[in-house]
Amino acid sequence: MAVEAVTAVTGATHAWEMNGAKSAEALTAWVSARLEAHEAALAALLAVEGARTPENSLRLYDIAIEQLSLAGAQAGVLNSVAAEKAVRDQAQNEAQRVAMAGSALSLNRGVYDALKAVDLKGVSAATKHYVERTLLSYRLAGVDKDDATRAKLQELHEKATRLSLEFSRNIQEGGKTIEATAEELEGLPGDYLARHPANAEGRVTISTDQPDMQPVMTFAASAALRERMFLAYNTRAYPVNQQILLDLLATRQEIATILGFRSWADLATADQMMGSAANVRAFLAKLDEASREGAAREHAMILEFARERQPGLEEIDITSRGYWYEQFRRARYDFDSQSVRPYFPYAQVEAGVLETAARLFKVEFRRSDAVAWDPAVTVYEVLEDGRLVGRFYLDMHPREGKDKWFSAAPVVTGVRGRYLPEAALICNFPGGEPGDPGLMQYSDVVTYFHEFGHLMHAILGGQTEWAGLSGFATEGDFIEVPSQMLEEFFRDEKLLQGFAKHYETGEVLSSETIRKMKGAGAFGRADWVRSQLYYTTLSLDLHDEDPAGLDLDATTKRLYQSLQPWTWLDGNRMYASFGHLTGYSSNYYTYAFDKVIALDFFAQFDAADLLGCDAGARYRKAVLEQGGSKPGREMVRDFLGRDEEFAAFTRWLNEEFEGELVGAAS
Repeated sequence: MAVEAVTAVTGATHAWEMNGAKSAEALTAWVSARLEAHEAALAALLAVEGARTPENSLRLYDIAIEQLSLAGAQAGVLNSVAAEKAVRDQAQNEAQRVAMAGSALSLNRGVYDALKAVDLKGVSAATKHYVERTLLSYRLAGVDKDDATRAKLQELHEKATRLSLEFSRNIQEGGKTIEATAEELEGLPGDYLARHPANAEGRVTISTDQPDMQPVMTFAASAALRERMFLAYNTRAYPVNQQILLDLLATRQEIATILGFRSWADLATADQMMGSAANVRAFLAKLDEASREGAAREHAMILEFARERQPGLEEIDITSRGYWYEQFRRARYDFDSQSVRPYFPYAQVEAGVLETAARLFKVEFRRSDAVAWDPAVTVYEVLEDGRLVGRFYLDMHPREGKDKWFSAAPVVTGVRGRYLPEAALICNFPGGEPGDPGLMQYSDVVTYFHEFGHLMHAILGGQTEWAGLSGFATEGDFIEVPSQMLEEFFRDEKLLQGFAKHYETGEVLSSETIRKMKGAGAFGRADWVRSQLYYTTLSLDLHDEDPAGLDLDATTKRLYQSLQPWTWLDGNRMYASFGHLTGYSSNYYTYAFDKVIALDFFAQFDAADLLGCDAGARYRKAVLEQGGSKPGREMVRDFLGRDEEFAAFTRWLNEEFEGELVGAAS
C-alpha cells in the first residue's frame, strides 16, 4: 500500500462531532474508525519493499501513532467529563481498547524490525531522536522476547490498564457528602455560607468536591468538622480501590520481573531523565536534607502559636495543619487569605491568565464557537500573527460524574500540515453557577497558572513534524517543568494588579496586601517540600518493593510518620484516592525534580520586566516549541547553558518576606 493511500486526514476530528458526547454507540464507531486508520498505516508499513527511509516507513509508523493518540486522547477526555454515565462507561471501555492496541504495537516485532532498518543518514536531529527513543521503548516493552513471553506481557499490560482505569473511575465517581451544623461553619467565608443553606433540620450538606472541601480544611474553626471532611475526602474510593491497587502493583512487578528489572520503579525510570530508582532516592535524600531543618522550625512555630490560642493543645493533627497555618499567617503577616478572594473571581482570573500567557508567548487568544462536549465548556483559538495555530477547551467547574481533580489533557496531537494541536483543562474551580462569581483562594489562582503552563506546552510544542514528538511527548519527568515555571509568574505584583480587582467595587488589590500575601505564601514551603517528599516516597516505595504481603495502611502510616510532623489520623486511606499512582506510578518525584528545574528557569527572567524581557522568547523556542523533539537534558542545557542547579530552589525554599510582620508571633 502506498504512503499516499493512508496519509489523508479523513473522518471527524472530534468524537463529539458525531454525537459522541451523548451516544456510547457513536463514540465506539468513532474510535473504531481511528483504530482502523491506525491498523491500515501499520499494514502499509509492514508491506514496504526495498530500502526503508523516514518517508516510506517512519511516516507510516507516525500516522499509526497519530491515530492511536487521537483515539486515546478523546476517549480519555470523555471518560473524565461526559455528562452521561453510559458515555463515561463506554469511554472507559474505549480507552482500554486503545491501550490494548498500544500494547500490541509496543510488542510488534515486525514494526520494531522495520523501524530499526530505517536509514537515518542525513536526517534531522529530531528524527534521529524519535527513532532512537522509539526503539528504546520497544526494547523496554520486551519486543525482543520470544512469542510466548510477548503474549504474556501483552496480557499483563492489558490487565494493568484495566486496573488503572477502574482505580481512576472509582475516585472520579466516589464523591461523598457530610453534614454540618450552622455553628460548625464558623470561620467560613460569607459567599460559601450563602451557597450552603441549612435544611429544615438546620443541617448543611457539604460535598468532597474541591470548592467545598478546601475552604473547610482551611477556614473552619470546628476541628470536628475538619476531621469529618478529611476522612470523607480520603476514603472516597475506599475500600474498593484497596484491592485494585494491590493487584495493580503485583501486575506491574510481574512485568518488571519478566523484563529483567529488579522492580517496576527501575523499569519506569529507565527511559526518564532520572535513569533509575537509585538516582531517585539520591535526589530524595537531597530534598530531605534541604527541607528537614526548615520544616522542623515551621512546625515548632505553628505548634507554639496554636498552644497559645488553644491552651491544653498537645499536638496538631493532619486535619488541622491547614487551619493553623492560615491562623498563623493572619497573625504573623497580617494576611487573611479570605480577604483576597473577592479580588479573584473566576472570570477575572481566567482573563488574567490568558493575558499573561498572550504577552509572554506572543500569541493571541480568541473565543471560538467550536462545539465541545458540554455547554459549560468554553473554547479558544490560539493565533500567531493572525494565523490559527491551535485550540483549547476550558472545562473548569465541578459537575456530577466529572473528574474531581485539576489536569491538562491532549485532545488532538498536533502534526505540522495535518492536525492543529488541541488541548483541554479539566478543573474544579469555584463558580460555574448563575449568580456565583466563583471567588478563588490565591492557591487556586496558582493552580490555574500551573495547568495553563501544560496547555501552552501542548499547543506551542504541537507544531512538530512527527506526532510522536508533539506537545507533551517529553520524558515523563520533564513534563511538569512548563507548568511549574508558569505558576511562578503569579508572584509578580504588576501582573497581579492587572486582573486582581474586587468583583463588586473594581478596587485593585493593593501593593501592601500583595506583599503580605507573598510573605504568607513563602512561609510553609519547607512543609510543602516535606509533603511532596511523603507522596514521592510512597509512590516510589510501593513500586520498588515486593508487593507480596504489602500492607498499604501500615506502609502509608509509617512513611507519613517518618516524614511529617503532624499527628497521623487513623482511618486515613489516602492511597485509595491517590490518582497519580496510575499515571506517574513510581515517578511522582517528577513534581519536586521539575520544581528545581522550573525555578532555575524562572530565575533567568528579569524580575523587573517578566513579560517583556528576552527570556520569554528564548524559553519558548528552546523548551516549549521543542515538544519532545530532543531529550529534556538537552532542553535544559539549551535554555540555561548548563545543567540545572539547586541554588534557585534553595533560595525559594528559604525565602520569607519579613516586611509586614505584626502580632506576638513576630
